[in-house]
Amino acid sequence: MKYAYLKIAFAYIGVIIGAGLSSGQDLLQYFLGFGKLGLIGVFLLGILNAVFGKIMVTLGSYYRAYNHEMVFSEITHPVLSKLLDVVLNIGSFCMGFVMLAGAGSNLNQQFGIAPWLGALICSVLIVIVAFFDFEKITGVLGIFTPIMIVMIMLITVYSFLTGSHDMEALDASARTVKPVMGNVWLSVINYYALCAMSGVSMAFILGGSLVRIDTAEKGGLIGGILIGIIIMAASVSLFLNIDYVRDSEMPMLKIVSDIHPAFSLLYAVTVFALIFNTAFSLFYSIARRFSGSSTKRMRIIMIFVVLIGYAFSFGGFSQLIGIMYPVLGYMGTLLLIVLVTAWCRERRNIVFEKFSRRKMIRILLKMLDPDRNVTRKEKEIFNNLSNVSPAETESLKKDLHEFAVHVFESADDLKTFSKKELTVDDDKLKHQYKLILSFFHLEDTRKFQSAEQ
Repeated sequence: MKYAYLKIAFAYIGVIIGAGLSSGQDLLQYFLGFGKLGLIGVFLLGILNAVFGKIMVTLGSYYRAYNHEMVFSEITHPVLSKLLDVVLNIGSFCMGFVMLAGAGSNLNQQFGIAPWLGALICSVLIVIVAFFDFEKITGVLGIFTPIMIVMIMLITVYSFLTGSHDMEALDASARTVKPVMGNVWLSVINYYALCAMSGVSMAFILGGSLVRIDTAEKGGLIGGILIGIIIMAASVSLFLNIDYVRDSEMPMLKIVSDIHPAFSLLYAVTVFALIFNTAFSLFYSIARRFSGSSTKRMRIIMIFVVLIGYAFSFGGFSQLIGIMYPVLGYMGTLLLIVLVTAWCRERRNIVFEKFSRRKMIRILLKMLDPDRNVTRKEKEIFNNLSNVSPAETESLKKDLHEFAVHVFESADDLKTFSKKELTVDDDKLKHQYKLILSFFHLEDTRKFQSAEQ
């Protein structure tokens, strides 16, 4: 639990990165076609990943989201919420079966396995992992992330040692690649919008699994920063080898294959794992959306959706994808606007909720301690704060209690833990406190402050 934010960060990276690095074509066509200017675009892409990584995971924790619809219904107009819901579900399915087809192609290229069998292996693994509890699912999604980070760094070092350093020549060569967008700034927005559309549902769910908002903030931010570093390193590697890889269908794999056969094998396995991460997250978000709170129903829907996705993976449906991806890009831009608007509007409430949950945990820790007494006023504070939370009251109480029990049983020094992890800035929350006190007809802020003793 101490490093829960890293677990969320690695899972988030696994969801967003997905199959994007399996070929390097996305970075090549979206950014490197603009030459050196494209590297600036990649840097801005990294900033967007950090900013929106924090926003998406934090909003998920704030609303304790079980699916994306729970968040959209709170942060935007019902019509727009429904539109985003429909587009996300359709887009997730389309990208999901493309990932299955990509998994088949990856195993076919690396190991000679028939594409249909490779896609089937990925599909079966998706269904199996769906039967894990969510904590194990989170671990699975993040298990290959550290490996990918290390490998990308090694590839970048190799590229610096062996690639060209004539920046003008590299720039001219890179500009021979035809970019998919009219300018690099549009590429940044469009490409990240696609990333956000593919990852927002799972980001909300990952955040919703966390009762502590500060853990969600840290996990989303660190995950986004690391994504930016990974993409930047991969882009630099491709740029330094642009003459060698610009006409390759799998430019990243072409660089890897020159390093060492064993390294190439490990990279191929890791890429397959990342493809699995993305495919699982896309199908899982659909299943969670239509299953309510029923785990059994979610697993049934998951099997059904994966089977249909596997069938679709045989044809490719390039025409459908050609239509859907531009739509997803535009809708993704709308999604980013909705997220930024919600963050600016709810930021003060999010801060209040973060400190409210800390107060509630402190009261629970006091309840668990046989040497301390909890006053009636403190119990009122606990109930009042849980009632005004945007999260479902009973579920929040239950999860906070479980967290407090874990802390009580594992922390060496509860006072030190509370001072370090459960601090509250009353000055920042003074206005909100007054509103809450007025609403519940409480007498003064000293009742809140008494819970801090």
